[in-house]
Amino acid sequence: MGTMNTAVTDDLAPQGVLRASINLGNPVLAQGTSDAPSGITVDIAREIGARLGVPVEFVCFDAARKSYEAMATGRADICFLAVEPAREAEVAFTAPYVVIEGVYAVPQGSPFTTAAEVDRDGVRIGVKRGSAYDLFLSRTLQHARVVRGAEGVEVFRAEGLEVAAGIRQPMTGYVAAHPDLRLIEDRFMQIRQALGTTKSRRPETVRFLRELIEELKANGFVADALRRAGQAEELVAPAG
Repeated sequence: MGTMNTAVTDDLAPQGVLRASINLGNPVLAQGTSDAPSGITVDIAREIGARLGVPVEFVCFDAARKSYEAMATGRADICFLAVEPAREAEVAFTAPYVVIEGVYAVPQGSPFTTAAEVDRDGVRIGVKRGSAYDLFLSRTLQHARVVRGAEGVEVFRAEGLEVAAGIRQPMTGYVAAHPDLRLIEDRFMQIRQALGTTKSRRPETVRFLRELIEELKANGFVADALRRAGQAEELVAPAG
């Protein structure tokens, strides 16, 4: 195992430090600040560093799009992103370690009660630019259209849109604080959060990462990391 890990270390962290791209814009995956990030993605990155015997450096962003770009342009060695076809051209993904739901919020007076009803002509949906749900909705909507902003709820408010899209946990909190809105309970998508690295890595490096994620799901590491971050343990993805 030692020699394989040496080969993996040389491939994954050639500069002797593992640079992990962290998206602070998703509160389920990361909390804290750029100087002191915390959460499940930070814990997983540290565990990889420990196994490879290298220090970990965190490169933090406020959006998945920027996190992805950092890895694609060689400023990070690993990233934590939702599995989406648009990203798979550049990223070798593990199986998901967490599954999050994408949900809609609408004004109290909205006629919509299910996620499926939202895909209508004339409906505009506010999304966070470059997020997993932006990519998914851009790919799957037949009639409604997405309007991109810094945050789905912000552009929804600013432009008076019909619907806001987001991740269930923060959206639930936002709606609780804004009684003029309500959540559409059923999800419009499952967001499969996985560990990724560049496609240029050696097959054994990708295999090491894939096996590690399965191990961390099976041994309770992922559930424990979620619990410590104040997130629901039920978010743990099933075995790959």
